[in-house]
Amino acid sequence: MGMNLRKAYRLTEEQNEELQAKVSELGMTESEFIRLLITQRPKDYPEIRQMLNNLINEVNHIGVNINEIVHNNNSMLYSDSDKTRLLAYMNKLNEAVNKAVKSIGDN
Repeated sequence: MGMNLRKAYRLTEEQNEELQAKVSELGMTESEFIRLLITQRPKDYPEIRQMLNNLINEVNHIGVNINEIVHNNNSMLYSDSDKTRLLAYMNKLNEAVNKAVKSIGDN
């Protein structure tokens, strides 16, 4: 979808200062910020994008550890310490997801 419409709008000095502060805080252009306000999609916020990227990395690391434990189980090398580690990784994963949901909201 091409952006071929231009809009002009008026602001007071105070409104402009507030707009400039929010734009610089988020590292966006004015146009990007206004489009963000219109769409209100959580993934459009830079801090939420970063949090989701961190969560994805965390899930990937935990997945590698879980795969190692499953491999040990399939090789009949599964031990009680593996079970403890598996539960700890699953708890860590649940905590990370719950933290992200709480921060972002579950919509």
